[in-house]
Amino acid sequence: RSTTFAALRASAKRLSSMIKILMLCAIIAATTAVGVLLSADKKKRAAVFAELYEFNERMLINLKFGKQRISQIAADFKYMPDILAGKSLLGGDDGQFISQYIKNIGVSDSSSQIDYLNERKQAIKKRMDESGENYKKYSSLYIKMALMIGILIAVLLA
Repeated sequence: RSTTFAALRASAKRLSSMIKILMLCAIIAATTAVGVLLSADKKKRAAVFAELYEFNERMLINLKFGKQRISQIAADFKYMPDILAGKSLLGGDDGQFISQYIKNIGVSDSSSQIDYLNERKQAIKKRMDESGENYKKYSSLYIKMALMIGILIAVLLA
C-alpha cells in the first residue's frame, strides 16, 4: 500500500513539474508573440510607404504618357486600393500625410498633378527611407527583447 502511495506521489510530482515547464514555455511564447506583433507595425509602415512611392512614380508616368484611371494603377498594389477607398492604414502623422496626399490626387489638370506628384515625391521618399531604416533597426530588437523578457519571467517563476 505504501509503495502504491509513493508511486502516486512521484507521478503527481512529475506531472506538476511538466505542467510548470509547459506554463513557462507558454509565457516565453506569449512574450515573443508580443514582440512579433510590435515588429509587424514597423513592417507595415515600411511596406505602405514603399507602395506609396511606387504608386507616385506610376502616377507620374501615367500622367505623362498614358491615361489610365487611378483605380487601375492602384489595383497592382496591396495597400493602395484601401488607401484610395479612404481606409486609414497608419495612425498619427503618417495617416494624415497619406490622407492629405490622396485628397489632392486627381483634382486638377495634368500639369498641376505632375508638379504636385514631383513635389510629394521627396517627402514620400524621406518617409519610405526612414520607415525602412526603422524596420531594419527595431524589428528584430522587439522580438529579441520580448524573448528575453519572457525568459526572465520564466527564470523568476521557476
